[in-house]
Amino acid sequence: MDSRASNTNSPATRAAGSDLRRWYALALLCVANSVIILDGTIVFVAVPSIAQDLQLTPSGVQWVVSAYLLSFGGLLLLGGRAADLLGRRRMFMLGASLLALASLLCGLAWNSESLIVFRVFQGLAAAIMTPTALSIVTNIFKEGKDRNKALGIWSSAGGIGGTVGALIGGPLTDGPGWSWIFYVNVPIALVMVVLSPIVLTESYDRGRARTYDVAGALTSTTALVLIVYAIVDAPSAGWDSGQTIGLFAAAAALLALFTAVESRSKAPLVPLRLFRSRALVGGNLVLLAVGMGVHACMGFLLTQYAQIVLGYSAVQFGLMFAVMTVTTIAGSMLAGAVLVNRFGARPVAIVSLLSLAVSSAILTQISFPGNYVDDMLLGMVVFGPGLGAGFTAAAIASLTGLAEQDAGLGSGLNNASFHIGGALGIGIVSTVAVSQAAGPNPLAALTEGFQAAFAASIIFSLFGAVVALLLHGRRTALRAAGSPGRPLQAKPSSSKDRAA
Repeated sequence: MDSRASNTNSPATRAAGSDLRRWYALALLCVANSVIILDGTIVFVAVPSIAQDLQLTPSGVQWVVSAYLLSFGGLLLLGGRAADLLGRRRMFMLGASLLALASLLCGLAWNSESLIVFRVFQGLAAAIMTPTALSIVTNIFKEGKDRNKALGIWSSAGGIGGTVGALIGGPLTDGPGWSWIFYVNVPIALVMVVLSPIVLTESYDRGRARTYDVAGALTSTTALVLIVYAIVDAPSAGWDSGQTIGLFAAAAALLALFTAVESRSKAPLVPLRLFRSRALVGGNLVLLAVGMGVHACMGFLLTQYAQIVLGYSAVQFGLMFAVMTVTTIAGSMLAGAVLVNRFGARPVAIVSLLSLAVSSAILTQISFPGNYVDDMLLGMVVFGPGLGAGFTAAAIASLTGLAEQDAGLGSGLNNASFHIGGALGIGIVSTVAVSQAAGPNPLAALTEGFQAAFAASIIFSLFGAVVALLLHGRRTALRAAGSPGRPLQAKPSSSKDRAA
């Protein structure tokens, strides 16, 4: 009896239980990632019905999408650092609770103004949840094969969320109504809140005083909001308009002020030492390029081509989109479990970005009248593995070498790069598509505009491939098992230095 009790509490048994728990935690966090990505895709499907019911103007339709991107992209850094200081599990639960409330309010929205306001709150919830969840993943899986595998699973969960959004958005909108694309989040978010104390352990930087860099938070958040706003409104205001140029200039001035503030702060929101890492800088720039490609090509251009030009329903397009999701998941899993471990993040990222460029080149050949097999299928099949492997490789690189106390911030940078890239990509390709769409037949003209936009998106991927050369090679991706999570600079010798 005593022997059995002793065996039950043996170090090996406890280690096995702890190892199993972290995979349960990963499953919960992957659900969170899927829900966040789902929120981004499912709204595209429901926008026509929302516009009709709430009598939205064209600018109102744009802001149903853009309001979410604005608060999400602008507050990611703040959300990530809050997790480091206040506790990652605590902030994850707060974000999930806010998501449930904001989604309920979005479904109950009575006019365009109320829906846009509630979408801002939904973006705030996502800005808290996403970097917090990713920072928990990087803390429970130390650098090496297990973390790479976990990040591959994390990336594939996003692909699943995107497909689920495309698949269920149509039936929900056509059935019980568009409000249900928001209501579906409520029970999922509440389940995440209930399960969090069971499968997640609390973690934060216990050695750092809970002091807040107010000036850094205000300047960085305002700068990011101005950048995202300038991008999402540029297609209507004009890229060369006084508004757009002024917003970018104001954002640049704020970023310069932010850099000055951070260099003098004893407890900076973003320690500037982080940017000494080529892997972090290169990985985030690659994620920017990947975000530009996936949001612009698949989220914006191909969705409209399929539904407006080819006349497929939302449900039909969702089923077609599943082909790309399967290949995306395969690319994510293969990169996380095998490719990055064997070859390093840099070559995987370069090959992946080049495959995205090839996919965009294939899609420049779309036609009117056209069909799914001849015009879309090959481009989607090529795009999927490039997206999955490229995102995973860039994420692994951008999080390599981060100390535990910077995990939330690193995850915030990671997600901000991807989503700001998405906003920038959509802004650019929508401008190109409109400017190049001309001719007596509206659908043929729209197709020509999309062809030009796909050609422009080739540049996004080639930019990412060039930037991927900044990434460290195999030795960085495969750190020695004895030094996981090594900081990017020597360990401070005092608490005062640690705070700095």
